Amino acid sequence: MLEGKNALITGASRGIGREIAIRFAEN
Repeated sequence: MLEGKNALITGASRGIGREIAIRFAEN
């Protein structure tokens, strides 16, 4: 779980995590 959050935060820096966060928000 922690690794997943880190991946989201790291991805957010690139902008990729942003799309993933949006998909998680939809779920």
